[in-house]
Amino acid sequence: MCGIVGLYTKNPDLEGRLGSMVADMLIQMTERGPDSAGFAIYHDPVATGSVKVTLQGDDQTNWENVKIHLGSGLDRPVSLNPISTHAVCVIKGDGEEIGHWIEANIPEVKITSIGSSIEVFKEKGLPSQVINSFHLEKMTGTHALGHTRMATESAVTTEHSHPFNTGLDLCLVHNGSLSNHNRLREKLRAEGIRFQTDNDSEVAAGYLTWRLSQGASLNQALEAALLDLDGFYTFAIGTKDGFAVLRDPIACKPAVIAETDDWVAMASEYRAIAQLPGNENARIWEPEPAKIYSWERN
Repeated sequence: MCGIVGLYTKNPDLEGRLGSMVADMLIQMTERGPDSAGFAIYHDPVATGSVKVTLQGDDQTNWENVKIHLGSGLDRPVSLNPISTHAVCVIKGDGEEIGHWIEANIPEVKITSIGSSIEVFKEKGLPSQVINSFHLEKMTGTHALGHTRMATESAVTTEHSHPFNTGLDLCLVHNGSLSNHNRLREKLRAEGIRFQTDNDSEVAAGYLTWRLSQGASLNQALEAALLDLDGFYTFAIGTKDGFAVLRDPIACKPAVIAETDDWVAMASEYRAIAQLPGNENARIWEPEPAKIYSWERN
């Protein structure tokens, strides 16, 4: 029984308040997921030819040493901004190449996201503790996803927390359970998709990354997911330009969507959306089973 939230700003004036709005939504999902929480926020895209990499360490991580190691090993300048147990790096080069190098050469840190604008932060503890640790309420951006976790199928660890990022700027949060994730994980590994955990949600994210790498659009990848992913789920998927929502054909996991002229929001329960400014004027509905809902810029 996890909690999902998503917020997409249509009014640029709200971008400066994105973090505080998502923080309020996540707090409302505490009872659905008290053991850990995380969020993906899209903002400050890097220049063409560079990538943004979010790294997860711990309280003992020496980020200055990590920066020196990255710069000398990759033989290029690196900017690094520590935020609690994580750090956001900007590096020139190819995201896949840089990701492989970090995994092979700096095993003491984990990659939580790679892309041009995505940053993913997650930790164990109550959502309020995670929010305060990373100062989410001060962050700005265009859109964001969040998740509060109640572990049912894997350990309570930072690595098993959502969101999961498996492709450039793509991430996924999930409420539910997949029944065929072990078999699908092996198939996707053979296709070159890398996994860090045994979490079924990471498999769903990896599946979408694989479909996109085959040339599918996000909508096409989600249509294929309805055929290939067995189980009960509500997915919220983030991309560089927007986000999408999909429920399985039975739709037993809760979800609600609301839209105004200023924003689009989704959550596992309406009480999260009720925190948003202007919610009294929103069009509110329950997403239909097996129907794709998506919003993106341009």
